[in-house]
Amino acid sequence: MHLTRTITLTASILAAGLGFFVFLQFGASDGFDSLDLIRALLIFASTFWLAWGAFTALLGLTSRPPVRERSTGLLRAMTAILVPVYNEDPVATFARIAAMDASLRATGAGDRFHFAILSDTRNDEVAARERIWFLRLLADTHGEGRIFYRRRTQNKGRKAGNIEDFIKRAGAAYEFAIILDADSLMEGATMVEMVRRMEADPELGLLQTLPNIIRAKSRFGRTMQFAGAFYSPVFARGLAMMQGRTGPFWGHNAIVRVKAFAQSCGLPELSGRPPFGGHILSHDYVEAALLARAGWTVRVDDDLAGSYEEAPENIIDHAKRDRRWCQGNLQHARLIFAPGLKGWSRFVFVQGILAYIAPVFWLAFLAASIAAPLFAPPIDYFPIDYWPFPVLPVSQVSKALLLALGVGGLLFLPKLLILLDAVLRRRTRGFGGSIRALQSTLTELLFSSITAPIFLMFQTRSVLQVLRGADGGWPAQTRGDGTLSFRDSWAASHWIVTTGAVVLAFAQWLSPQLVPWLLPVALPMVLAPALISWSSRPSRTMLFTTPTEQQLPAIMSLNDRILSRWSADLPDQTAAA
Repeated sequence: MHLTRTITLTASILAAGLGFFVFLQFGASDGFDSLDLIRALLIFASTFWLAWGAFTALLGLTSRPPVRERSTGLLRAMTAILVPVYNEDPVATFARIAAMDASLRATGAGDRFHFAILSDTRNDEVAARERIWFLRLLADTHGEGRIFYRRRTQNKGRKAGNIEDFIKRAGAAYEFAIILDADSLMEGATMVEMVRRMEADPELGLLQTLPNIIRAKSRFGRTMQFAGAFYSPVFARGLAMMQGRTGPFWGHNAIVRVKAFAQSCGLPELSGRPPFGGHILSHDYVEAALLARAGWTVRVDDDLAGSYEEAPENIIDHAKRDRRWCQGNLQHARLIFAPGLKGWSRFVFVQGILAYIAPVFWLAFLAASIAAPLFAPPIDYFPIDYWPFPVLPVSQVSKALLLALGVGGLLFLPKLLILLDAVLRRRTRGFGGSIRALQSTLTELLFSSITAPIFLMFQTRSVLQVLRGADGGWPAQTRGDGTLSFRDSWAASHWIVTTGAVVLAFAQWLSPQLVPWLLPVALPMVLAPALISWSSRPSRTMLFTTPTEQQLPAIMSLNDRILSRWSADLPDQTAAA
C-alpha cells in the first residue's frame, strides 16, 4: 500500500515536473521572464492534479479486488439504517424505504435491521406530509417497532448533527449503522453482506460501497450515469489500492461500527463565521480521518454491487451541489494540521482542496498567457539567467499545441484505456455491446470537453465566493424533472457568456495568434445558456446505455411498483393532509 502510494505520487510529480520543464524549455524566441515562470508553476500544479487522476485509473486497470470469503449463517448484530431527510418528497423517499425493507425481509435477515428516518425538514407543509406518508409506510410494511421517524426541532450540525443526535439517543441499541441519503437505494442482500464483512473484521470501522447512478433521464444526467457506471469502478479500484486501511467516506451508502463512530467522530464547531468557521460541511472526509486516527480501518469495497443513488439532471443543479462541496473542502484547510491525523488523511484533505483550486490555476494560466505580450521582455533580455538549459525558440501557438496535447493525453487516455479493457474483458455487454460502448465513450469525451469550461467557471466562482467570505449554506437538493428553459439557463450563466466574450476580445487584442486555441474554451462559455438548456432536456438516444437499464435490478423494480401504487393514491393522501 505504502509502495503504491509512493509510486503514484512520484509518477504524478514527475509528470507535473515534465510539464513545468517543457513549458520553460520551449520558451518564446524573445526569451522568458518571471511571468513565464509563474505560468510554468501554474502548469505544474494543474498537471499534477490531472496526472494523479490518470495514474489512479491506471492503477485500477492493473489490479483486481481481493477475493473475500463469503460467510453464511445468521447475523448476530442489530443494524440501524439511517435515512436523513431535508425537505424531500416523502412519497419518493418512503417508497425507497419500503422497497429496501421488503428486499431485506426476502433475505430472511430482515429482523436484524431497523430503519430510522431522521428528518431535518424546515418546511412545515413538507413535515406534515412526512407524518402522513410515514403512517402509510408503517401500514404497508407492518413496520411498527422496526421503522421509526423523528423530526428535530433544530437542525444543528445539519446532516452530521442529525446522525450524531441519533447515535447519542439510540446508538447503544445497535452495533452497526448503514448511512443512506434520501435518494439512496440498496439491495437487501448487499446490506446483509456489508454487515457480514463488518462482523468478520473487528477492526473495520467503516465500509464504503461504490454507488451507481440510476434513473437519469436528461442528456446531461444520462451522460453522467454512463460515466459513473463505465469509468468509476476502475477509478474506485485504484483508490482502494492506494488508500488501503485509510479509505474514503462519501457520506452515504456506507456502513459504520456505531461504537467506533461514537468514540471517534464527534465533530467540533470551527471558530469564526462561515464559510471557514461554523459546522463542518464536508463532514464525511473528516469522519474517515478521525476513525483512522483512532486506529480503525476505513475501507472501500468496490466489489460490492447493489448500491445505488440518483444525481442532478442538469448542470445548474450539479453546480449548486458542487458549491456546497467546494466550501466544505476548502474548509478542510483549517484541519490539515489537526493533531494525530494519519499522513494520508492530511493528503486527502489537500487533494480535496486541490480539486477545486485546480480550475482556478487553469483560468489564471489562460489569463496570464493572453496578457503575456504586455509583459514581453526585449529580445536580448533573459531575467532568469540561471536556467541551465538552452531555450528553444518556439511560438506561443506551438506552446499552446504542446499544452493541449499533454492535457488531452491525461484527460482522454485513461478513459480510452478503460474502454479497451472493457472490450477485452467483455464488460461492454451491459453497455449495449462494444460498438455502442465505443460510441458512448467518444460522445461522452466530446460532451465533457465541451462542458468543461462551463464547470471550470462555476467552480472558479465557488472558490472566489468562499475566499471572499460568502456562505453557501446547505440548500435542499432538487430531484425529479430537471428540464431548464433557455431563460432559466441564461439567468444562471449570463456571467459566463460575458466572461467568454471578454476573453476572446482581449485575446484578439493582445495575442491574436492564440484565438484559435482559445476557441475550445471560450466558445462553450459564450454558448453556455444554450448548452445548459439543451443538455437538461430528455435524452432520446440509444447511447449511454448502462447495465441497470439493460436489466432492471430487483430493488429498482420493487421500488417502481411501490411508488406506482402510492402515486395512484396520492390525491386521497393529499386530501387527508
